[in-house]
Amino acid sequence: MQNSEAITLSAALLAVAGELTQRIHDGVVARGFEGVRPAHGFAFARLAPDGATVTDLALHLGVTKQAASQLVDELVRKGYAERRPHPVDARARLVVLTEAGWACTGAAEEAAAEAVRAWGEVLGEAEVRELARKLLRIAPDGPIRPAW
Repeated sequence: MQNSEAITLSAALLAVAGELTQRIHDGVVARGFEGVRPAHGFAFARLAPDGATVTDLALHLGVTKQAASQLVDELVRKGYAERRPHPVDARARLVVLTEAGWACTGAAEEAAAEAVRAWGEVLGEAEVRELARKLLRIAPDGPIRPAW
């Protein structure tokens, strides 16, 4: 692949990722979840399975512990997360999603599905499935981080 083709592909992937992030965010807001930012969605993705410590969240987001702690403070203040005693480490606190946090996560899933359905209208459902299969082959393992 020539350099110019690689730049074109890179730009297209970044544009699609940016638009997808915005469409998910807009869909969450349209479903009545106020005071959320796209960065919250990246945090929710780490908190959703079983909760996480602030240190875990900082590693996931690629930020300092202080920045992750501030983000958690904001999520707690807005009612999307809460701190609980850690079940194994008495020195740590586990941050988990509240009912509102889980509902917001569900709204994000619905908005993501709408965005991907729109791709199907352009490419066709079979091509979208093939695109997903190919992207999953080259996608890195690990957390999905916001582009800070």
